[in-house]
Amino acid sequence: MSFGITELLVILAIVVLLFGTGKLKSMGSDLGSAIKGFRSAMSNEDKEKDNPKLKADDPEVKNVTPEQTREKAEAHKD
Repeated sequence: MSFGITELLVILAIVVLLFGTGKLKSMGSDLGSAIKGFRSAMSNEDKEKDNPKLKADDPEVKNVTPEQTREKAEAHKD
């Protein structure tokens, strides 16, 4: 069961009548930004796997005080 060009045009016409062109445009834009965000997250995850060093923008790294760093270092000595 395959769709021909006429069937696809009829479906497109029905969708445009139901949602309107403005809504379709915003849905397409939202879908595009979601795909872009997903790809960005996947590429960042791959980069982090390649480079396991702690990042300066990591929330766990930003909020660490020198005292906490010393405490962790002393805990690891034992």
